[in-house]
Order: sequence, then structure tokens, then C-alpha cells
Amino acid sequence: MTGLEWLPIDPMARARIRALRTRPAGDAAWHEAIALAGIRLGFVLTTALDDAVRTVFASRPPEGVNTQPVRLALLSSATVTHLHAGLRVAGLRRGIWIDTYECDYGQYWQELSDPGSELHRFKPTAILFALDAHHLAAGIDAGMETREVDAVFASLAERLEGCWRLASEAFGCAIIQQTPLPLHPALLGANEHRLPGSRHAFIARLNAWLRGMTTTAGVDLLALDDAVARDGMAVWHDAGLWYRAKQEVSPVAGPRYGDLVGRILAAQQGRAFKCLVLDLDNTLWGGVVGDDGMDGIVLGQGIPLGEAFVALQDYAREQARRGVILAVCSKNDEVNAVQPFAEHPDMLLKRGDIVSFMANWDDKAANLRVIAHSLSIGLDAMVFVDDNPAERGLVRQELPMVAVPEIPDDPALVVPCLAAAGYFEGIAVTPDDRQRAHHYRDNIQREVMRAASGGLRVYLQNLDMELRWQRFDTTGLQRIVQLVNKTNQFNLTARRTSSDEVVALMDDPRAFGLQFRLLDRFGDNGIIGVVMGRMLDGTSDLVIQTWLMSCRVLGRGVERATFGVVAECAKALGARRLIGEYCPTPKNGMVREHYDRLGFCVIGTASDGTVRSELSFGETTAETAAPDIFIRVTESGER
Repeated sequence: MTGLEWLPIDPMARARIRALRTRPAGDAAWHEAIALAGIRLGFVLTTALDDAVRTVFASRPPEGVNTQPVRLALLSSATVTHLHAGLRVAGLRRGIWIDTYECDYGQYWQELSDPGSELHRFKPTAILFALDAHHLAAGIDAGMETREVDAVFASLAERLEGCWRLASEAFGCAIIQQTPLPLHPALLGANEHRLPGSRHAFIARLNAWLRGMTTTAGVDLLALDDAVARDGMAVWHDAGLWYRAKQEVSPVAGPRYGDLVGRILAAQQGRAFKCLVLDLDNTLWGGVVGDDGMDGIVLGQGIPLGEAFVALQDYAREQARRGVILAVCSKNDEVNAVQPFAEHPDMLLKRGDIVSFMANWDDKAANLRVIAHSLSIGLDAMVFVDDNPAERGLVRQELPMVAVPEIPDDPALVVPCLAAAGYFEGIAVTPDDRQRAHHYRDNIQREVMRAASGGLRVYLQNLDMELRWQRFDTTGLQRIVQLVNKTNQFNLTARRTSSDEVVALMDDPRAFGLQFRLLDRFGDNGIIGVVMGRMLDGTSDLVIQTWLMSCRVLGRGVERATFGVVAECAKALGARRLIGEYCPTPKNGMVREHYDRLGFCVIGTASDGTVRSELSFGETTAETAAPDIFIRVTESGER
């Protein structure tokens, strides 16, 4: 299970990696590096690819590529040097450039505490605490009584919380805590928990505590103990290498370890996949519905193969309940394709669970483009599951940004494969996440209404829109951070943030953070906008540091209505002038003229392309001159 089995095999991988080393550092080499990271590589080829990438690009990716670099510090009590390549390649797999730093052996506390240390000079944007089981269980022995073990545990818990606190205060960065591997042998056996001084039980207790405490502390968990339970200890740990090199995680597990960390870093940036697109015939059921008829397909309880297909439907439905969008892309006549959803007694998925349903005879790459457009999401947010290797190959060739898992031929193994791939890794689930499918389904209904309305003005009037705003609060904290870190298109500065930074802004009397919801006749769109502003010290200028919105609500006048709220909140802080910044990225070109449209005037352009614009209050703005805004604006609690 360390071989990343969901990724395709390329027999030319070694030759392609050698060829990459000779390429000039540019977009073509970057995309080839990402493509190579997306195939199945063992430890040796992963290391070779990492070396080739560092040779071509030196210390940074090419200018203009869509990546938010991560400076990842590994604070470890064991040897982790052999894991760096897997971490960096896993980042590439998700379009993230990762620089890594490793503390001196066992010196994590000292480097955290010393402002002059190499760690502080590295200035990490993410820290991974990779503390091994032997280090964490030091001082525990089988002769100890419960009270003695409790005292050691309390001291260790305090030390770990102290590490997190030091890291947060020093760097304000994302923190990941690794669960130690359950390496210690059981002394009693099945009832090991009844031996107070059992190191095996101590580590199990610690891992249970970490699951609760990291949530409270805002720390993300790297659950290696879960991986061991799934894959087996022999896959992850080599006792010989532990004694010879103090490597808790075996080198052969390096690519898998890197992938587990990489998907957490991607989730922190909002790069987790949003949409699961499913084929139908021999994927959601056995057989071909157009040939075999609905009664002839293999599906249902009591039929071994049929139960495997039901399991995939159950997995998809459970993902939808936590916020993943479901879509169908099938070569089929639509009338045949829809029939099992409506009439088959063993279909768990219903037509209403599928937000976008494409069943026709067009090629699947073209249909995936249509699905992405209808949902207003990027192709790089989609995972496409199809039993047919030819269809998988076509989509990989035509749409390399779409994730296409190499699923097993045995339907019973498909769900374990998808779960192990971790495409939908998340670090939290918000109420808006749970309603995501409803939001997208409602948006499709809005588009139907728009097409039938006879004109944009009539459509907007009939939507009965209400823009409801409120200041940042602890209830919406997770969703705010999530939106800031994952929104790329309508995002003026693309600055990312952390929970600590948002809380600090909430406590700053010279700043504001605003969250916006849009409601209409079809329902609640959820939080669709976030704006942060702060007064410049010693001036009456307010800088809009962050302004982002969901693309699914654009074109309705929401931007202008939002600006009205921003302006009033700025005036309440004593601002006489607004400063807006546009920082260009590969994905936010759509907002290049945002401030121009609101009546701002450009006052300067920096060497990195950042454009600064100003608007003094009292001037005529595009906002006040626009007559066709059919949106009621209310502060939450006023209604």
C-alpha cells in the first residue's frame, strides 16, 4: 500500500525523469514535473524526480505558475532526511512548490525556543511535528503504577501543547502533528490496556488524546496510526533501519508518507477536490443498462458483485453528505441512464443526489468540460471514476488537470482505492460544506430561470435577493479561513490566512472583517464573500487587504452591493480614503478591473505587478451611479 496504487504506471518514467533534467526552467518543464509526480513512483524514482526538479528549477518554480509555495519545517526526534523527496514530489502532485527544513537530530524544542536558530531563519509557513514513539514513551516501564503513568502523560501533553504554542506565536503558521506509530510490543496481549506501565497502551492513549486536543488547539493531524492499521506495520516500519539509522518511517514508505502530508497541505490551501464524477455501466452497477435492461444489471444485496457496486454508491453518497458534489458522465442514452436511479430498488443514489448529469454519446473529456462549466468549478477540482482504461487514458491525455484514479478491475476494491487516494482530504467540515450540493443544484435552477426570463433585468428582479452581512465571529471562523485559503478567481490579493490571524483582526479596533451571505428565491447560497480592511497607522486611509467572492453569484450586482457595506464600515472607523490592491495571479485575471469599475483611480503599480488604487469618500462612484441593483442589504440580526 505504499506504492500509491491509484496512480497510473508509466514504463517510460525513468527516461522522462532523465529528460526533464535537460529542459530549460519554464512552464513546459513545470507541467512535465507535475505530470511525472502524478504517476506511480517508488522511493528511488521519487528521489530521482525530486533531484531533477531541484536541478532544473534551483530554489523556486518558474514565474507566473499557479502555486502557493510552502516552507515546511520537519521538527523530529528521529531521522527524516529520507522523507524530504517524497514530501516535495507530493506537493508537485498537487501543484504546490514545497521547500523543506529539518531540525538537528532531536533538537526541535531548542530550535523552537531560540529566535536565532536556523528554524527561525527559515521562517516556515507550515510545521510538521514528527515525534517518534520511542521518544514519546521514554520514561514509561511495566513496573509503574497508574498515578506514575498519569504524571508522565500530563507532562508530555503539556510539552506538546507548549510546542504548538511556541510555533504559533513565533510563526503564525499551519501546524501538523503526527501520531506516532504503535511500535512497542504488547506485554499482556489483547488486554494490554490493563497494564498501567505498558508503552504500547501509552502510545494508544496518546494518539486518542491527540485526536481531541489538536482539534481544540487548531492543529491538523497526520494519522499515521490509521495508515498502519490499514496497511500493516511491515509496510511502514523497518526495525533494522530503526536500530541502524533511527528511521521510524521506512524509506519505501516515503512516497506514501509524502502523499499523506501533501494532501493536508493542499487541504489547508483549499486545493482538495470538490466534485466526484462517476461513470455508470460497470462502475455504479454491473453490466450495460442499454443492452441488459434495468432488470439485467448487477446491483443489490445478496449478490456479491452487486454489493460491491452498492458500496461505491454508499461511499459517493456519504461524500456528498459532507460536501462533495456528485456528477455523472456516461456514454448512454439519457432515458436508459436515468431509469435505474428512479426505479431500481437497490440503487442507493437517486437522481436528486446528482448535481450534474451528462449521459450522451459525446467523448467524456468534452462532457467533463461541460460539467465543470455548469458547476462553475475548475477542471482541477474534479475526480473522474471510470472502469474503462481507454476512457481513463483519453481523459488523462485531454484533461491532465482532472484526477483520474487507476481503479482496480475488481469492483470490491474500488472504494478502498478511492479512500486511500485521499482526493477529498479535509481539515474541517462546516455547515456550508454540508449544503454545497444544494447550493450548486440551486445555481443550475437559477440559470434555467435566467434563460427563460426574457432578459437580465427581469431575471434579477425576480430572484428576490438579499445580501446579509455581519462581522467576523468565532462561529464562522473555520469557513472564513477555508474561503480565504481556497478562493483563487475572484480574489483581489490571493493572500492566505490562518485562524490566529483572523482572530487578531477581530480584536483590532482599527480593522474590520466582514462576511456576506446571499439569499434568493431558490435558497441560501451560504457565505459567498469575505472582505478584510485595516486602517494605516497615522492616516485616515483604510487598505482593503482581502476581497474575495464566490464566482457562482457573480453577475447579479453583488460586488457593488458589497462595496456599499465596505464603504460604510470604513467610514465608521474614521476612514476618508480607501486603498484597494490587485495582486495578479494566474487565476484572478477576471478581477483586474474590479476597482476601476467601482470608481477607484490607479495610484501606482509595483514591480511585481501589484496595482494600488484609491477612492476618496464624497466622490461619485460607479457604485452610486448603478441603477440596476436589485438586492436588499441587511445586517445579520436586523431583519
